[in-house]
Amino acid sequence: MLKTILVHVDGGPCQQSRLRAATLLASAHGAHLVGSAATGLSLASYAVFNGSMAMPVSNRDFQELREAVTVQLDDFVAQAERLGVSGAEARMVEDADRDGLLLQSRYADLVVVSQDSSQDNGRDRARAERGLPQYLALHGARPVLVVPDAYHGKPIPGNALVGWDGSMPAQRAIQAALPLLAQAGTVHLALVNPDLQAGLHGDEPGADMAHYLARHGLKVDVAVERTRAPEGEALMDMARDCRAGLMVTGAFGHSRYREWILGGVTRDVLDRAPAPLLIAH
Repeated sequence: MLKTILVHVDGGPCQQSRLRAATLLASAHGAHLVGSAATGLSLASYAVFNGSMAMPVSNRDFQELREAVTVQLDDFVAQAERLGVSGAEARMVEDADRDGLLLQSRYADLVVVSQDSSQDNGRDRARAERGLPQYLALHGARPVLVVPDAYHGKPIPGNALVGWDGSMPAQRAIQAALPLLAQAGTVHLALVNPDLQAGLHGDEPGADMAHYLARHGLKVDVAVERTRAPEGEALMDMARDCRAGLMVTGAFGHSRYREWILGGVTRDVLDRAPAPLLIAH
């Protein structure tokens, strides 16, 4: 069940698309909507900087940070009301975005953020939180919904594309997505080159997970793609083909170092998924 949805508030150009997704889900699930905005500077850091000759931070500077965040949160509440959600809650965190969201995510069922590639579009790169979706998924206990800037309110999930590779992150992502998948038209269970991981799939790749999902009352279609294309590209093509309103994948199924340096399915899909993407680790 989704009863508390946490959305990242920063006043940036991508806020409208992720807020649109969050309010749609809050209305559909009867969930409480919480917006979290960060000053970027904790009280402890302020105390250190204020006493440093190298980087002084005045009381006025610190108060201006708080006032700017207050304006962002007021705008968030007003935007949520215009989108049909009344009673949205605003929380200011005196810390970095990622740490504030990680703290607040303890008390939410879902965290809603934007794609990294979207966050860099027209926004001050010095303030952009690179790697925010990955960080929250890796270090937090809640699923993360990553919303493209181009999202304009298509039903979530509509049809859903679920990436299945037999890994623990994929299992956790599917489990976390069940409240959303319960409202899907069709769940397309996507396997890319499953022969390369035969030990994780059994005699008939996808069959056991399809039965598991069907017992939850879901309409499931197993789609197996054998291709030389990168796995992330294949999943995104399959999502476009079925006009998915939601994608679901595990986060970082391999070495974190390898994923970060060489890229991989997680980073490809995180940056360029054509639909809102739910990830969990």
